[in-house]
Amino acid sequence: MSDLNRLGLAQARDLLRKGETTSKELTEACLKAIEGAGALNAFVHQTPEIALERAAAADNRIKAGDAHAMCGLPIGIKDLFCTKGVPSQAASRILEGFKPEYESTVSQNLQDAGAVMLGKLNMDEFAMGSSNETSVYGNAVNPWRREGSDAPLTPGGSSGGSAAAVAADLCLAATGTDTGGSIRQPAALTGTVGIKPTYGRCSRWGVVAFASSLDQAGPMTKNVRDAAIMLEAMCSYDPKDSTSAELVVPNFEAALTGDVRGKKIGIPKEYRMDGMPAEIDALWQDGIAMMKDAGAEIVDISLPHTKYALPAYYVIAPAEASSNLARYDGVRYGHRAKLDAGDGITEMYEKTRAEGFGPEVQRRVMVGTYVLSAGFYDAYYNRARRVRTLIKKDFDDAFAAGIDCILTPATPSAAFGLGEMTDADPIKMYLNDIFTVTVNLAGLPGITVPTGVDAQGLPLGLQLIGRPWEEADLLSSAYALEQAAGFVAKPHKWW
Repeated sequence: MSDLNRLGLAQARDLLRKGETTSKELTEACLKAIEGAGALNAFVHQTPEIALERAAAADNRIKAGDAHAMCGLPIGIKDLFCTKGVPSQAASRILEGFKPEYESTVSQNLQDAGAVMLGKLNMDEFAMGSSNETSVYGNAVNPWRREGSDAPLTPGGSSGGSAAAVAADLCLAATGTDTGGSIRQPAALTGTVGIKPTYGRCSRWGVVAFASSLDQAGPMTKNVRDAAIMLEAMCSYDPKDSTSAELVVPNFEAALTGDVRGKKIGIPKEYRMDGMPAEIDALWQDGIAMMKDAGAEIVDISLPHTKYALPAYYVIAPAEASSNLARYDGVRYGHRAKLDAGDGITEMYEKTRAEGFGPEVQRRVMVGTYVLSAGFYDAYYNRARRVRTLIKKDFDDAFAAGIDCILTPATPSAAFGLGEMTDADPIKMYLNDIFTVTVNLAGLPGITVPTGVDAQGLPLGLQLIGRPWEEADLLSSAYALEQAAGFVAKPHKWW
């Protein structure tokens, strides 16, 4: 069978179980696709030897009848996950040469399930960015192009390499992480599905930290069923992560009924932003109509503190980042600057961090250090934490009133051109997270589903936000939206 790399997880799993293909054949198809996709710059550390070794082991497991749903399926791993003996740089120069002696819990769970790691994927440095333009490896490129244009577009960020690789069929699925929308925004910009589970559902152990109270891992896949399959394999209780929830992981795939009859879908009035593009508003209205036609009850709701979400996020996230990134000092691992005669340890710290961190990381570390400093802690950081509590209460009140999930746009636009927003004003870029950061601040699950294309043929997505710990219900609602939208567009191959 040709084009095995174009399969989704569920399709490939079913073929493997029927004996109509092998993990080795699937893996080789993906490795071949990766070889021919250098222009996308999605895979930054390839691991073909590991991939083929795991594929052979998976084929044996399948023959023995001892196989998880993910067994034998080739996936990509975001460079933020520590992978034993494989470079894990978080797309930063400061971690150059770092090969961990341990495996992150999430990637270990996938390995234990029999998934095949093809390599590590590009991302924004330390997951700080919305366009994959802050990476030490260079930009990841969206496989989609505007009609009649060759201008390279962003795949979104920070999980841009993951989104590009899945959209271009270089792998069957990929891991991502989401601190303020870094799974959901790139999924929307590449016509793929991305879910951020409830905070605490996936272990953060072994994932390079950006903002510890916001970071959460999740899958990026070709459809909602695949997201359910992969999420179940990624989740687990982990005593090594103090924020991990000791809850049973449900069978998410079995919950995909797609039946939303009688469910209450909330439409928050605060997400109708001034200057929202007509195409995004029309997409949202179409999504509302689809859910209504499927039998859901549409309810207008208010989330009054939404307007404070972005400023609160861009105080809390840099504050936590400045603390987390203090450990990168050139002493134990990673990059160390060359020192001049007479330089002491202070000079070594300063030079190493100045050389190792890119401009966006430096900016956020500086902002974070400022808001945590003695004179400004109450004015900024404590105030932002109070606002976060109010944002969470808005969602709690909506769910308490009987809302099952909330439907919103995922991004304020389709994919924009690389270089179009990297001007002197970083706030322009930060506004890309306007629809997604509230979900991280409240610790809720959120999923992006592709539901249409814009006038230039680029994919657009809608976001569903669920109740805490009810990913199964959220995935089922997303499945209904996916079925109604019938999105099947693929990027035209130019790479």
